[in-house]
Amino acid sequence: MSLRINDEIPNLHVTTDLGEYDLHDWIGDSWAILFSHPKDFTPVCTTEFGAVAQLSEEWAKRGTKVMGISVDGAEEHKNWKGDIESFGGAEAGFPIIADNDLKVAKALDMLPAEAYLPDGRTPADSATVRSVFIVSPDKKVQLTMTYPMSVGRNFAEILRALDGLQRTWGQPLATPANWETGQDVIVALSLDNDAATEKYGELDIKLPYLRFAKNPA
Repeated sequence: MSLRINDEIPNLHVTTDLGEYDLHDWIGDSWAILFSHPKDFTPVCTTEFGAVAQLSEEWAKRGTKVMGISVDGAEEHKNWKGDIESFGGAEAGFPIIADNDLKVAKALDMLPAEAYLPDGRTPADSATVRSVFIVSPDKKVQLTMTYPMSVGRNFAEILRALDGLQRTWGQPLATPANWETGQDVIVALSLDNDAATEKYGELDIKLPYLRFAKNPA
């Protein structure tokens, strides 16, 4: 089953290095981000989870929970966290799902239903388990990003995207290219000029269909 933007994330029961969770209960009323990895003790993934650990205060500021996924077992995750913390210089206090049965990777459409882990497998056997899912408090997927094994994820972009989603979620707003927090936002065409001005103040109208407003508090 494909998982697309605005689809509800499956309420999977998962085992992690920090215990067992039902995903919907774990998300609760928060935003959530799932980071997936094809194998423990791999170089790019170690740098990425180190970056996730370093950003713990940034996730907290945004009311966002983070959870890893890796196609290995919980004990391997516990051991791997030593390397993650050593490299990243920060505590890796987030849970990592043990997905050695591929249940989560398949449910989130990162691997086909017939996929399996062969003996002596390498990360290439689960290479497509290299995705980011940002989930809103209503348990719906708001953004996905998928990376190859050779390119480390840009966590400044993930934070920027999260900020944009939180700014526009449930609002008739959008963010322009290269938007950063505090910059002007785009008013949706669902509001005419009068309604947009009443709601957001003076508009900066670039084109009839491209209208900016000051970023509302």
